[in-house]
Order: sequence, then structure tokens, then C-alpha cells
Amino acid sequence: MSLSDIGLDSWFEEYVQAFCGEGQSVARVVAVDRDRLVVHDGTRELSAELLGKFFYGAERATAFPCVGDWVCLEHHDAETAASHQFASIHTVLPRKTLLKRKASGYDDEFQLLAANIDTALIVMACDYDFHVRKLERFLVLVNEGKIEPVLILTKTDLMHPEDIEDLLFDIEDAGISLKIIQLSNKTGAGIEQVRELIQPTKTYCMVGSSGVGKSSLMNQLLGADKFETQEVSANGEGRHTTVRRHLMLLEEQGGMIVDMPGMRELAIAEVSEGIEESFEDILELALSCRFSNCGHSNEPGCAIIAAIENDELDIDHYDNYLKIQKESAHHKTTYVKERRKGKNASRLAESKTRHKKQRLTEAQLKEAKLKLQ
Repeated sequence: MSLSDIGLDSWFEEYVQAFCGEGQSVARVVAVDRDRLVVHDGTRELSAELLGKFFYGAERATAFPCVGDWVCLEHHDAETAASHQFASIHTVLPRKTLLKRKASGYDDEFQLLAANIDTALIVMACDYDFHVRKLERFLVLVNEGKIEPVLILTKTDLMHPEDIEDLLFDIEDAGISLKIIQLSNKTGAGIEQVRELIQPTKTYCMVGSSGVGKSSLMNQLLGADKFETQEVSANGEGRHTTVRRHLMLLEEQGGMIVDMPGMRELAIAEVSEGIEESFEDILELALSCRFSNCGHSNEPGCAIIAAIENDELDIDHYDNYLKIQKESAHHKTTYVKERRKGKNASRLAESKTRHKKQRLTEAQLKEAKLKLQ
């Protein structure tokens, strides 16, 4: 195995030359556990820790490494480089893509999910988990990260074929166009299609709610029960047991895949590009409005209102667009305010420290003069 086998290409190699210092090597992050990480250097996995500058100098969560990142390492024992098992991380290389969401709760920061992902497998169970509005939210997150989306509809064995056809129609009717694979982990239908999708040196990730069959699919792809699964509950929902993100090498296919804990909350951060790509149909309609600043409420000549009245635009689809847009705008405004507040507090602290040192120096001068007398 080599670094190219785990995704290092000419695009990243240029940044390795620019960012990694003398005596440093490059590796890929395969797991994160607070300030301790597991990285792969193309030969083996080893432990690595973050330097203090990440904790004291980073202004945003995006400055920290996450699963899928390429980083510059310094090994602690250069004399035994062949057997070292521990290193420190100096630099995170620029990312091709980044999957992130708003952190849960009242925090206005991002939660990094995975970096340098080529394709995101959006896994949704078609028996209870699927909803077009929920799919739209996943697509906003994936499109914002500049990642190719693929929809995996699981548990098809529990649905009547006609019901699945209705579901596919709902997706098309919402103006959503993407590759869809129908899958049953129980019968094995669709597994080969997923395997054919995965290409050597490419990186994939699975996103979806808990219990939709992500771990079962991972075990199918890995050819071993490395991920624990549990029995389906009485209401038909699974119990997902993945507790952390981990980049796994698929030896048979040659690609890599990240399995992630189920997302209970799909909070939207600032996602302008993701909204533009996911709701392209609405934005195109808006261009046909009579007024360029149309608010799409009661203005004459509004193309969006006309499309809703003529059943050419689904009102739930439009309402979801407005909701996600509002969340994104709120996050952007709140984050800017918090940054300003933080900078002002920092300036105030620096000013107090500077004046304290100045007063201390003056007192020391007076004491020195008294001693001279």
C-alpha cells in the first residue's frame, strides 16, 4: 500500500511541498478522538497529537483536522523512524471538499464531519425514514461541501414495489435529480451496484439517520462483521451503534469509506452554494419575476407564486427552501456577531494586560530610584 492508494494525488502533492517542513511527512487522518488522532502514512496506522497552536491559535473549528484530512507530521523519534508509533500534527493541508453542519445546541460553530470526500452516500430507509424534505436537507449539506451525492434507499424488501415507485415519483416531482440505488441488506439486492460505484483511490462517506442500515452495508462492503448491528425495534426502526467516524479501506474495491454515527439533527449552517445547487429550480423561477427584488409574497408578476398556483411548484418544496435559507442567514449573522464580540473581548484583555505591565514598570522604576537614593 502507498499514499496514492489512500487518496494522495497530484493536487495534494503540491500542497505537501508548500506546507510540510523539513523532516515532516504527510499522512491521512482516519479517526479523531478529541485531541488524539489516528493517521495512516500509506504503510500503517499510528497515533498522533495536535500541537498547542491548534487550541490557542485557531479561530474556527475548520482549522482543526477531521477524518479524511491530509496533515503534516513530525515523528518524535527520528532515529527509530522505521518503528515509530507516535507523532505530532503541525499542519492541515487545504481541502478539496468538506462535509460540515451546524453544531448541535446553541453553539453557532461548525461541526466537521469529514474532509476530502469524493462521493456522499445518503442512506435513507424507504419504509419509515424517507421524506423528500429531509432528503433536500441532506443534499444542501452535501452540495455545499462540493461533494457528489448518491441516494441509497435501504430496506426495500419491506416495501411493496408500487410504494417504491410512488417514492421515486415524489423525488422526481421535487425536481431532485441524482443517482439512486435501491438496496436490501437482507436479500442482498443492490449490493453489487454499490460495489460497482466505489472506485480505487476515491473516498466515500455514508450519511443518514440512525438505524437505516449504514453499518449493515459497511459490513457487506468490508466482507466482515466489523461494525456491530442490533435487531430492529418493535416499530421497525433499527438501532445504529456506530459511535465515531472512521475512514476504512475497502480492500476488494480499493476505495475508502467513512461510516458516521446517525444524524439526529440536520441543523443548517451558512450554506449559500448548497442552497443554490439544491434548489436550482426555485432560483431559476425567481429570475422570471417581473421585479428583480421580488419578495415572492404578493408582488404582481411573481413567477414563483404563479408556479405554485398552477401546481408547477410544490409549496412544501418552496417552504423547505425558505426555512433552510432562513437558518443559513441566521447562522451567518449570529456568527459574525460572536466573532466581533470575541475580538472586542480579546482587544480589551490585551489593553488591560498592557496597562497592567505599564503600571508595574512605573512602580519598579520608583522602587529603583528609592534604592539609588
